[in-house]
Amino acid sequence: MDQQDAFGDTPLSRCMFYRRNCGLNAVIDPPELGRIVMRAGSVWAVSMPSRLGRAVKAHMQSSGVALGPIVGHPRSGRWTFLIRPDIEDNDVKLFAEMFRRDVSIARGGAVIALPSPSPNGSIRQWVVPARSAFLPSGLAAVDAVRAWSEVIPQPPRYGR
Repeated sequence: MDQQDAFGDTPLSRCMFYRRNCGLNAVIDPPELGRIVMRAGSVWAVSMPSRLGRAVKAHMQSSGVALGPIVGHPRSGRWTFLIRPDIEDNDVKLFAEMFRRDVSIARGGAVIALPSPSPNGSIRQWVVPARSAFLPSGLAAVDAVRAWSEVIPQPPRYGR
């Protein structure tokens, strides 16, 4: 790693890259921690256990669906797929179905955390890095979840 790499990637420069190159409305919040987040609006997210995420990623690829950015959360063992918001916002049955599969859909107004080069940056890592404004269809991600969530047993959730 050269000195440019060591000092050139800051929360601010990363945030600006996300905004300019990837169309992600990213902000640093809180500034003292260097955490990068965005509010869902023109970009939504689908979050799931990483085991299911790996199968969903492979299914999308084998189905010819181009992948967009995927954020890994090593501590919680989850993956978040950034998607186009082409899912009906008021489809209560779909959201309940996804909840039962331990999948959540971050829609308008939800906070989505993105990888940051800050000291706490290892909390989130790119599985598939954001490089452009391309996002896959949210419906394609949901179809892939449906194809694999019955095959991959999920650990029981506490409190049920």
